[in-house]
Amino acid sequence: MLAALTILTEVPAAGLAGYWTNKAHSVVVLIAPCEQQKWCGTVASASDKAKADAARGGTASLVGTEIMHGFRPVSGSKWRGTLFVPDLNRRSKAELVQVSADRIRVRGCAVGRLLCKSQDWMRTEAP
Repeated sequence: MLAALTILTEVPAAGLAGYWTNKAHSVVVLIAPCEQQKWCGTVASASDKAKADAARGGTASLVGTEIMHGFRPVSGSKWRGTLFVPDLNRRSKAELVQVSADRIRVRGCAVGRLLCKSQDWMRTEAP
């Protein structure tokens, strides 16, 4: 029984691996395993506008920046970790939910769980 539960919780996590883009297609992030049973996301490509917004916020080089760190599973399709918002130069606790095989929802909160923002990301090809 324990082996079956382990397999069920690992299947969605394996679905996180790959390239994801935001709704505006201005940023592509590569999500991959980074620590034992944790996931991280690094910016693989970004539009000139996204790079400029990040630079104004204090992030000199957006491409190559890890914006998702240490996401660990909390349920079959939900992970919690730390999100870096480059255009604000801030880190916050965040939650990632795999809505479907090709869509994830990332939610970060600035003050506890009072000031939160969600964004859907779609699976995409390598840049």
